[in-house]
Amino acid sequence: MKVEIWSDVVCPWCYIGKRRLESALDGLGELRDDVEVVWRSFELDPSAPAEPEDELDEALAIKYGMSVEEAREMMAHMTRTGAEEGLELNFDRARGGNTLDAHRMLHLAAAHGLQSVMKERLFRAYMTEGRAIGDQDELARLAGEVGLDAEEARAMLESDRFVEEVRRDEARARDLGIRGVPFFLIDERGAVPGAQPAHLLREALRKMAAAAG
Repeated sequence: MKVEIWSDVVCPWCYIGKRRLESALDGLGELRDDVEVVWRSFELDPSAPAEPEDELDEALAIKYGMSVEEAREMMAHMTRTGAEEGLELNFDRARGGNTLDAHRMLHLAAAHGLQSVMKERLFRAYMTEGRAIGDQDELARLAGEVGLDAEEARAMLESDRFVEEVRRDEARARDLGIRGVPFFLIDERGAVPGAQPAHLLREALRKMAAAAG
């Protein structure tokens, strides 16, 4: 059973959704060994510069048409929700930016069987540690930390390798009508939008497994 997840590494709900999926998988028993998780690319803001031009609360206020105070409350709510899943979300340290290179890095990691490990590292780097997610040098260092060859990672970033794969993921998202992330697709038949609670994800996985026999 294949579970494909469209997400972006600067999306806190995607990080929360990842943790909830892991909890759901932990409760599947023997079925867990039959599940393949594949991370698909989705850029929340493809036009974002490599380095952020505004503070995060100001950027969110502009994006969602709210006041800065409302944006800060939204961030506080996400921080509390993340903590319930064991995540430390430090929005005051977050350094956003364009995520195309981060998605390319995930495709490189997939080629080496390290995609989920790389995904977790990118989430934690951005959400918790305040590392610059749009900086190529930083991305190469993060790749090295999870066991990828840092020089191969750097060479990839300096080329256009995996750009086509990222665009293909995004084109498929458009074909599926995906407008927000995270979005879970189970065996290309069962769709679960949003960071649903673990028990709902587990139920969806069991239903799809039963339907597949």
